[in-house]
Amino acid sequence: MTAPPPQLPGFGSALQIRGVVDAVAAQLREAIFAGTLPPGAAVTEALVASEFGIARPSAKAAIEKVTAEGLLQRTANRSARVLTIDTEDVHDIYQARRRLESAALRDLASTLHAPERARIANEHIRALRAEHPSEIIDHDLEFHLAIIDALDSARMSASYRRILSEVRLCMAQVQGRQLLHPDLIGDEHSRILAALQLGDAESACEHLTTHLGRAESLLVESLTHEE
Repeated sequence: MTAPPPQLPGFGSALQIRGVVDAVAAQLREAIFAGTLPPGAAVTEALVASEFGIARPSAKAAIEKVTAEGLLQRTANRSARVLTIDTEDVHDIYQARRRLESAALRDLASTLHAPERARIANEHIRALRAEHPSEIIDHDLEFHLAIIDALDSARMSASYRRILSEVRLCMAQVQGRQLLHPDLIGDEHSRILAALQLGDAESACEHLTTHLGRAESLLVESLTHEE
């Protein structure tokens, strides 16, 4: 008879707590993206504990997890609040995106590598209509994340995911307005992939700059109108 594996003290309960924290963090994230928790809304430990029926330490851990992702911000001795993105934030976010993605495109072009995952994400975009902004956003960000993930750098992918959380939040806060049409997004993505397949890094980066620049301008315009 095989002896049971040794048990680490408290290991099972620690995993259970982590599962609760991850689940609550996911719910908070979705509430922020959906606008249920609007920009500037306070997210307190007491509120989260009460809403989800969990202990205060678990609520605190979930809040800290979402704060680390950049969706909540906390100042000294104050409750966490949903991040409010302004036009300066948009410019900074898109500058970071251009630099990271351009570096990725240059590396991929050197091996003529156009990620299949990015191509599939773009096919999903082309199949959508402009009436589905949230789905367009999801597939658009998946396209760009696929470019970064193709580098097989865990740290670069992790850094870029945090930036995309802020991009997703920004788009969610203004998605009531029409941004880029899916056909236009699909065409611009296709040009980037075609340039990668040809090993033309400069063209790929130029198409990326045009694509992100147009999106940045529309986001800034939308935010300006809402101020």
